[in-house]
Amino acid sequence: MPTVLKNISEIRRFFHRNEDPIYFISATNFNLLGLDEWVKNFKYICYIDCYGGKHPNVFCPSEQPHAEFQSIEDINNYLLQHKEVIDFIKRRGGKPKFVFLMFDEETERLSKELGADVWFPKANLRTSMDNKIATVRIGNKAGVPSVPNVLAEVTSYENLRETCEKADIGHDLVLQSAFGDSGHTTFFIKSEADFRRHEHEIIGEGEIKIMKRIDCRGSAIEACATKEGTIVGPLTTELVGFNELTPYRGGWCGNEILSTAFPPKVRERARELTFKFGEQLRKEGYRGYFELDFLIDKKTNEIWLGELNPRITGASSMTNHAAFAHADAPLFLFHLLEFSKKKFDLDTTELNNRWANPDMIDSWSQMVIKHTEDNVDICTAAPETGIYKMLEDGRVVFDRFDYHRRAVESENEAFFLQIMQPGSYRYEGADIGILVTRGRSMTKNFQLNERAKKWIHGIKQTVDGKALPVANAGPAIADPAFKIL
Repeated sequence: MPTVLKNISEIRRFFHRNEDPIYFISATNFNLLGLDEWVKNFKYICYIDCYGGKHPNVFCPSEQPHAEFQSIEDINNYLLQHKEVIDFIKRRGGKPKFVFLMFDEETERLSKELGADVWFPKANLRTSMDNKIATVRIGNKAGVPSVPNVLAEVTSYENLRETCEKADIGHDLVLQSAFGDSGHTTFFIKSEADFRRHEHEIIGEGEIKIMKRIDCRGSAIEACATKEGTIVGPLTTELVGFNELTPYRGGWCGNEILSTAFPPKVRERARELTFKFGEQLRKEGYRGYFELDFLIDKKTNEIWLGELNPRITGASSMTNHAAFAHADAPLFLFHLLEFSKKKFDLDTTELNNRWANPDMIDSWSQMVIKHTEDNVDICTAAPETGIYKMLEDGRVVFDRFDYHRRAVESENEAFFLQIMQPGSYRYEGADIGILVTRGRSMTKNFQLNERAKKWIHGIKQTVDGKALPVANAGPAIADPAFKIL
């Protein structure tokens, strides 16, 4: 093996022969779906078995008594203390490497006890970067503009109005607290009545990002900050707030990847801004995978920085399966390379130019389907993971088991990843699963198209539930404060 990896084929061979065990530990393996096919000795340790025991590289321990999970970090910390997980890691030997969707200082401590390296920047650095207020400041340093905004503590509606008048951003507003995801802590405020509905989530939260509301569409782009420079993936659309998919207004519920979703100038500008932001992250001491949300003004096509996710995200499985990934390597491979300490010498400018080519982008869509009704019951039937077909009459039927999205052959087929399991609680906002299709799920005007609506309806028709026993009904079942994706 060369002492310095100098091209893509050498990097691919390096991981093809990898001997160190690498584990992705999370609620499911969705975010890094398919990475095990690129990296030898790569395994998933998951809380939810989406595959009914049929995936050769997914390990799910048996359920043990535990406190109610409040976060993905809680799930990971539970897994790292589970005897079956500890035995599995020890049995496979070697010097283990861990990657996570989310983790905290406790995760780091438990990893160290197991003799494992965490292949991500430190949790405290990630937490400081994940702060929406910090994102604005990093963007300002990098020359990446945010939507006109002001950062301030809000003590009342009158105080909010005064702050906005001073900042000259009007009174049609979007407020975001420092932490939160998928619309849970995003509030649309146009009147005092709007404010009153959310004031308990705004007042007392410290400094808040107060933005002028613009008529925009969401987009996401993933990248990786390496010692050789920032490598930038494709710009993807975001599905946001569709009530067929999510009960959360402003909540993320999927992505599309296709070369024609945005004009070439918008794509180029988004890539340029992402590169600049990545280079600033490098200066701040951050390395590895990250994602930026951009807001694109519908009238002017101006691009504004939305938020930073210093981690893999719900869009990662799509980014890592794009055409450029199969031509070169998945973006996450460069993250692993950065933390492997293996020396490499890459022309990132050449790589970025190649990945900017529309021919490197194929057309796929993914939709995260949630239970959207305001009720709580117990799931009795849920669609299993595999390939589904849409029949001519619009019905959706299971065709065959597979864990590859590339097994989808036409727009009348889709890959479904099961999240909800029979026997689990079905509540408003609970994840049913992820549906991956070829082609678009939105119209040119970025509304759900009819085909997508048929797919969503067809999948939901295969989910069923039964009422809770009377003793368990009512407020005892609360909406968890996190999402697993």
